[in-house]
Amino acid sequence: MPRRSATMLAATLLLIGLLCASVLMRVPYTEMSPGPTFNTLGEQKSGEPVISISGRPTYPTSGHLNMTTVQVTGAKYEPSLVSAVIGWLRHDVLVVPHDNVYPQGQTDKEAQQENAEQFASSEDSAKTAALGQLGIPVGTEVIVSSVVAGGPSEGRLHAGDQIVAVDGTTVTGKEQVAALVTKHKPGETVEFTVVPHARASATPAAADEHKVAVTTGKASDGRAIVGILPGTDHTYPFTIDIGLQDVGGPSAGLMFSLGIIDKLTPTDLTGGRFVAGTGTIADDGAVGPIGGIQMKLIAARDKGAQYFFTPSENCPEAVQGTPSGLTLVKVDNLAGALKALDSIRSGQNAALPACPR
Repeated sequence: MPRRSATMLAATLLLIGLLCASVLMRVPYTEMSPGPTFNTLGEQKSGEPVISISGRPTYPTSGHLNMTTVQVTGAKYEPSLVSAVIGWLRHDVLVVPHDNVYPQGQTDKEAQQENAEQFASSEDSAKTAALGQLGIPVGTEVIVSSVVAGGPSEGRLHAGDQIVAVDGTTVTGKEQVAALVTKHKPGETVEFTVVPHARASATPAAADEHKVAVTTGKASDGRAIVGILPGTDHTYPFTIDIGLQDVGGPSAGLMFSLGIIDKLTPTDLTGGRFVAGTGTIADDGAVGPIGGIQMKLIAARDKGAQYFFTPSENCPEAVQGTPSGLTLVKVDNLAGALKALDSIRSGQNAALPACPR
């Protein structure tokens, strides 16, 4: 065989080998893509409202205040090198290192549990921030945040139980619980007055309270312990239910707060416009950054959004991939988001705080 032909054959075989290897080779990356969006003023597929309020007058709303989501491949998914390269080239797929999404070998189940906890926490903060913005008092209560497996309280106290008193002393702060427990010696009994999580409400009746005796264990430093982590929870003067299912993470907090405020005030916040957005929310109304911002922008625009509320820390990334026809609105806190809605409603787009380019 002529040398030139042999060289071409060898090069062809090498190329074929490299292509096969690139198809078979798995790389440690995860893919994100635009997920569904949900109008916090609207209904779920079941026909139930996304946000329902009872015990307080509510008002008609119009337009959209959509929360946005990102779809993520599972913890066990390992794309081929070819798939990863194709993902990098597409505008509607974000390829990121696997450990950025599933740290330290986290499983799908562990990720789902973490996302569910973050979502529940964001719901609570969204309610607290919204009512705080409206000047409606929000109370607090001490609860059992978690129970140590195999500890003295396992099977006797449960996560979510409200702690009313310890040894007859009324509890007003989570720090009191440890202080009252450590007055005992290991092996002694501590009496908790609790309202079980299943029956707890904003205003639990005295009949719901019952006493639970826990025999203390011994910590490594000799202190008496009962094997619980006390925490605090908010109580509200009326019922606010956020009914979305199969959605996780903390990034819907801002849009939930806006949806709650819109339902509780006579002003139609959007004026019929289609507003979407994202961002965590703190109890004081501060808005924090989230992940997957570019995928959320695509999801919002595909649904018809005209404006997108963007946490200020996400602005540098957001401006790099803003879909045509979508106006980014920089948001630092809940009050700023409401002011921006005032401008949108009145058609004063020039007054909107923009993400710097």
